[in-house]
Amino acid sequence: MVQAAKFIGAGLATIGLAGAGVGIGTVFGALVLGTSRNPNIKDELFRIAIFGFALTEAIALFALIIAFLILFAL
Repeated sequence: MVQAAKFIGAGLATIGLAGAGVGIGTVFGALVLGTSRNPNIKDELFRIAIFGFALTEAIALFALIIAFLILFAL
């Protein structure tokens, strides 16, 4: 029973990974849109997009770490 609860909890903790995937798609979609509207600031938009990607990916890593902690540490 405890093993089943650990698997369910780890599965629920990985829901954050789906949200991070949507966030990354939104960041790069906005990059493409912004670049198509104003190609002169492509380099500045790219730097901002990489920063947004890094923050979004950090949230995904936190969710993955929590899932692993539930599975292997408790």
